[in-house]
Amino acid sequence: MNNIESLNHTKWDCKYHVVWIPKCRRKMLYGQLRVNLGEVFHELARQRECKVLEGHLQPYHIHMLISIAPKYSVSQIIGYIKGKSAIHIAQTYLGQRKNYSGMSFWAVAILFLV
Repeated sequence: MNNIESLNHTKWDCKYHVVWIPKCRRKMLYGQLRVNLGEVFHELARQRECKVLEGHLQPYHIHMLISIAPKYSVSQIIGYIKGKSAIHIAQTYLGQRKNYSGMSFWAVAILFLV
């Protein structure tokens, strides 16, 4: 167990396998979007003090193994990543200047504990 991390009063090793899909299972994860989306996920996780350990972008869905500190809930982190990445996709690839209230790109996440 060499991957143990620590906070002030705890030592932890929390990893979660999360799978989610685009809304209505649209085949949107191809081309330039697929190339840049991994970098976006890593940066968003870093902003919340998390690490994406492994990830796979499939045509219809995304698999992600993520390490989340116990001070954050899993739904909070995944909601943040999905929300901010949807805003990034709308601004960069769909040509929208603002997407703060709008278009949902991702469907509901499915969580597997590892």
